[in-house]
Amino acid sequence: MQGQYIGILMLVAIAAIVCGAMVTLSWVLGPKKLTPYKSSPYECGVEPSGDAKERFPVKFYLVAIVFILFDIEVVFLWSWMTIFKSADTSFMIASFIEFLTYMATWVIGYAYVIRVNAINWDETTSLVSEKLGSLSGSEESVNA
Repeated sequence: MQGQYIGILMLVAIAAIVCGAMVTLSWVLGPKKLTPYKSSPYECGVEPSGDAKERFPVKFYLVAIVFILFDIEVVFLWSWMTIFKSADTSFMIASFIEFLTYMATWVIGYAYVIRVNAINWDETTSLVSEKLGSLSGSEESVNA
């Protein structure tokens, strides 16, 4: 019984050794000259601005909840649809009632998302004006 897992354990051990070796070698052999540019945080090629502890709108959380509600839950419907056709009648009736309950929850969630404007990403309506920042001189002349 234990002999069946020897190959998997060897694979895990070799993968751990290779990963550890790569991390250690890059740390030992890598350049050590630190500059202010290399020490600064990376934000998609843009110079970082603001404070890392700044609060951000709750819309990010709402979008995550909307993603779970509308995308991930469909995975459970897929497995239900595959066995629904070949199931017996009592299962079909019970599972269809549960499906209708799920869809009612989905519709209520969708109505809530629309009511709270969770999919509206226009931050100028949700953030106070101090958080929007001020325009620089060149941007003010373009926008004037």
